[in-house]
Amino acid sequence: MAAGKDDLALLVAAARAAGRLALDYQAKGYKTWEKPGHGPVTEADLAIDEQLKATLGGARPGYGWLSEETADDPARLGAGRLFVVDPIDGTRAYVKGRPYYAVSVAVVEAGRPIAGVVYNPAREELYAAAEGAGATLNEAPIAVSGRGDLSGARLVGSVDLFRSALWPTPWPALEISPSNSIAYALCQVASGAQDGSVSLTGKSDWDIAAADLIVAEAGGIASTHLGEAFAYNRAVTRHRNVVSAGPALHRRLMDKLKEFRPPEDVAARLIG
Repeated sequence: MAAGKDDLALLVAAARAAGRLALDYQAKGYKTWEKPGHGPVTEADLAIDEQLKATLGGARPGYGWLSEETADDPARLGAGRLFVVDPIDGTRAYVKGRPYYAVSVAVVEAGRPIAGVVYNPAREELYAAAEGAGATLNEAPIAVSGRGDLSGARLVGSVDLFRSALWPTPWPALEISPSNSIAYALCQVASGAQDGSVSLTGKSDWDIAAADLIVAEAGGIASTHLGEAFAYNRAVTRHRNVVSAGPALHRRLMDKLKEFRPPEDVAARLIG
């Protein structure tokens, strides 16, 4: 059996239940407040976090736990397997009623995800993968785009980034789509709906663990702008940024990103 396949059905069921809860809160209303330096959080985020912890932890009591909405417990570092959870990735979109958010759940072992699910309940799209077993969207196999040319590529990212005067040579013509959820953006790359994604702001384990595996199992690559692979369940859970695409386009993006030489204060904020 592929690593993580024994956990995948559990993640799928838990993510679907979490998605239903997210939709229920949207229908009945909820309180929202700001986490200093982290943007909005809602009652739905916390309720989903509690539900996932009860469901997943109850089924696998020996697994560690890491979630955006739970106080970090250093005991996770000694866990053989770990749940990595973002109850709602893309809370800004959720609050605005836009369908660009997702529930993200992963199982990590030895620093890498071995099972992952990203579920967008607003669009009824469930992306899933287990290590060595491929990736699916609503149970149908998916694969990344084979595009290798930047010109005309469909990329998810900030329009301002691609049009910034900080690039010594302009980007070619692109189709750029914004996204509030990096997990959902990576999954759109995994399915071939988008050719690639570029986000040069810091990301945490819970933002990308599940989607990282889904991209890899769909034949793609997710890395930092320096080409570094991600290691999860470390003492520091923050990563520089994330760039994803199929292998050919990923090489082109890496080459293009070498041109980016912003001032030190901008670089510190954008690319670590």
